[in-house]
Amino acid sequence: MNQKEIQNLLERVKSSQISVEDAASALRSLDFEELGFAKLDHHRELRCGFPEVIYCPGKETQHIVDIFRSLAAKGKNVLATRAKEGVYKAIMETKEFPNAKYEPLGRTITLKQSELTLASKGIITIVTAGTADLSVAMEAQTTANIMGQETRLICDVGVAGIHRLLDKMEQLQSSNVIIVIAGMEGALASVVGGLVSCPVIAVPTSVGYGASFDGLAALLSMLNSCAAGVSVVNIDNGFSAGYNAALINSRTCN
Repeated sequence: MNQKEIQNLLERVKSSQISVEDAASALRSLDFEELGFAKLDHHRELRCGFPEVIYCPGKETQHIVDIFRSLAAKGKNVLATRAKEGVYKAIMETKEFPNAKYEPLGRTITLKQSELTLASKGIITIVTAGTADLSVAMEAQTTANIMGQETRLICDVGVAGIHRLLDKMEQLQSSNVIIVIAGMEGALASVVGGLVSCPVIAVPTSVGYGASFDGLAALLSMLNSCAAGVSVVNIDNGFSAGYNAALINSRTCN
């Protein structure tokens, strides 16, 4: 339940439309649900603004399906990240979620069932240094979108051809939050951070040759950015970037 739904439930108790016992029953699974192999945090939307998200790697396909079903049963929006296509097929084979969607590049599964409580009017711009960074960008975009945010994507504007980025200045400067995704040396985050007045969330990617150390070089470069408005998430972590951008955008634009 979110805050509005709890308030509505209490109003119904107050007006005798529902008994105290029925209200207590509705609140019984508010904190978490025991599935044996998982304890689902149904209280998370009330605390954090968005329901628990399913991280798929390391989980059995049937466990993912069962978790997806339990989260969906609450009538909320569901997001699964790093999902293989086989997991999506297993979910669709249940015939329970015809509106579930799979984004193959970002490897996300989404199910939209309710109004988005964090929706706002500001724009989150997602910028990639190269086309090879698109999978991380799509994970970030899908996450922000299911959380009710308007996003736009600017691709392949890395520092090797800085004129491509400068051509997008109007879009960058009209953004409320910018996510910058880059591998190699990760310099794009500092460049963007020095051109705009909004928060910049930098995502290092594992794109690059040997000395990039699977994204470590970009991570260190971004952490050492001389642009004051840049913060950094983990390597290839488009989900955290999209989630944080959505929280920032919803607070500053409502």
